[in-house]
Amino acid sequence: MPVSYRGFIRKTSVMILLVLLVLGSALVVPFARAQTGVATVSVPGTPQSLAYDSGKGEVFVIDLGARGSVLSDATNTVVANLTLPAGSSPEGAIYDSGKGEVFVADSGNAAVSVISDSTNKVIANVGVGGTPDGLAYDSAKGEVFVANGLDDTLSVISDATNTVIANVTLPTGSSPEGLAYDPAKSEVFVADNGAGNVSVVSDSTNGVVANVVTYGSPTGLAYDPAKGQVFVDNFGDGFAVISDASNAVVANVVLPAGGSVGSVAYDSAKGDVIVGNYGSNTISAVSDSSDKIVANVTVGSEPYDVAYDPGKGEIFVANSGNSTVSVVPDAALSSTTSSSSSTSTTSTPVSSTSTATSAPTSSTAASSVTSSSSTTAQTSTTSSTGGGGGVPEFPYQFFVAALFTVLLTATYLLVRRRTSFGRLE
Repeated sequence: MPVSYRGFIRKTSVMILLVLLVLGSALVVPFARAQTGVATVSVPGTPQSLAYDSGKGEVFVIDLGARGSVLSDATNTVVANLTLPAGSSPEGAIYDSGKGEVFVADSGNAAVSVISDSTNKVIANVGVGGTPDGLAYDSAKGEVFVANGLDDTLSVISDATNTVIANVTLPTGSSPEGLAYDPAKSEVFVADNGAGNVSVVSDSTNGVVANVVTYGSPTGLAYDPAKGQVFVDNFGDGFAVISDASNAVVANVVLPAGGSVGSVAYDSAKGDVIVGNYGSNTISAVSDSSDKIVANVTVGSEPYDVAYDPGKGEIFVANSGNSTVSVVPDAALSSTTSSSSSTSTTSTPVSSTSTATSAPTSSTAASSVTSSSSTTAQTSTTSSTGGGGGVPEFPYQFFVAALFTVLLTATYLLVRRRTSFGRLE
C-alpha cells in the first residue's frame, strides 16, 4: 500500500474518532444532566402538608391521618414520627421561627395543634373556627393567622400564649383557604376560594383593607419578597400575580394541563415560584421576572404540597399518591427544558379593588390537652429519579451511551488495524 494512501487512511480514521467523540459528548452530557439528583423519601401514610423548619434544618410532613413525619434535610431521611390528637384531620402547616414551633390546622377538631420542634410533640391545641385550612406566620407580631373555611373568618393566634386574640370577618361566601404573609406591607393575603377573589388584611387592625378579583377559584398563595408580589394559584386555572403596591392583578400565568391543588412556594435562590401539578405528577417553576414557566420536573404521584428549603436550595414535594416526598435541588430546575413558549402568557388585566373595614372581635381559647408523639427515628429509602421537561429518561439514555461506546471502540480498532498494516508493509 503506498505511503500516501496509508497516511490518508490513518488521518481519516482519526477524524472519524474525533467526530464521534464530539457527537457522543453532545448526546450524553444533556442526558447525564437530566438525572440531576431528585431524591425520593418514603414516608408513612398520605403526606398532605409540609412546613420547613429553618432552625433545625428539617421538614415537617403532615399526614392525612392523625400523624406525621420529620425529615432531616442533611440526610433526606425520616428522623422522627409525629402523633396528632385523636380525630385530627390535618390541613395546612406553618413554621413559627420565633418560637421554634409548627402550627397545624386540624379541621376534624376545629383546632390548631402546636408542635415543639425540640421534642416533636404537641404542646397545645387551640380552638378556632370551623374547618381551619391555611395558615400564615406573622413574624412582626408573633402571630399565626388561620383561615376558617366554614365560618368565612380568620382566627389570630398569639404564639406567646397560644390563644386566639382576635377574629377577622371576611366577605360572606369567601370560604378562605390559603394564606400568605407580606412583611413589607404587614398584611395577610387570603385566598377566598368561594368568592373568587383575594382579601387583604392589615395585621395592625385585623380588618380587611382590600379585595382583589382573580377570576378563578384561588386556593394557594406564595409571597415573593423580591418583587413585592403575591402569586395566587387559581385551582387549575393558572396563576394570578398581585402587586402589593396596588393590590391589583398585574399578570396571569397559564399552567400545564393537570392542574394544581393550591400547592405553591417561593424559591428565593432562583426567583421562581414553584407549583405542584397534582394531575400530571410534576412541579412547574414560574420565573418572577418573566411570569412564564421556565421548568417542569417530574416528581412522585399526585403532588399535594410544596415547600422550599433555602438552607439547602431544595424543594420538598409531598406526593399524596404514593406515600413519598420528592426532594428537588435547584440545579434540577436549570437542567430541564422550558415550556414557557407554549404554556405561559402574561397580561395586565384591570382588577377592581375595594376597601372594606372589619371590626375585629376579640375572643380567647385556652390551650388544651398536650398530646405526646413518637420520637423513634425511622430510616427511609432514597432513590434518584429523572427531571421532567421532555428530557428522555434512563432506558433511552443507556441505549445511546452503549451505542456511542461500540462506535468508539470500533473506530479505535480500525485505527490500530490500519496502523499495524502500515508497519507490516
